[in-house]
Amino acid sequence: MTNKIIPGQATPALSLNTVEDNQWSLEDNLNKTKTMIVFYRGLHCPICSDFLKTIDNQLSDYKKSNTEVIAVSMDSKERALQAKNDWNINNLSIAYGLTEDKAREWNLYISRSIKEAEADVFCEPGLFIIKEDGSLYLVNISNMPFARPDVSSLPAKLIFAEEKQYPVRGNK
Repeated sequence: MTNKIIPGQATPALSLNTVEDNQWSLEDNLNKTKTMIVFYRGLHCPICSDFLKTIDNQLSDYKKSNTEVIAVSMDSKERALQAKNDWNINNLSIAYGLTEDKAREWNLYISRSIKEAEADVFCEPGLFIIKEDGSLYLVNISNMPFARPDVSSLPAKLIFAEEKQYPVRGNK
């Protein structure tokens, strides 16, 4: 990880297609809402399924916190669509086709397959919240599928942080 993303500074650009056949880009969301990007491992990951279902069930709470959410993987469109369908993700937008280079630009850990069900190469989990001005507010990156933030109360915490004008941390 040579390009360390610093909280409070601009994040890398990101533009991908979604399984809903839309083009999504971070730049198009700036100045409107905060954006939460959830990088997930892919169709092969049952922990990702549970994590994304939790977020999918909370989307109205994220909207109340002025935060749009998208999930992103290195999977193909077919695998991403299968994940959305098999996991019963009803509302969360799913983007696919993240490249290894772009994953590295976002400081994500990269893994190689150790079993047949896994993609040959995939990114490990990461959660980023980007402020309306394009600067990074919150980052949580893991090298393991089971080390993720508790998102059950995250929307309420984002509302609290906005009300109290809680500053960006970890930027020194």
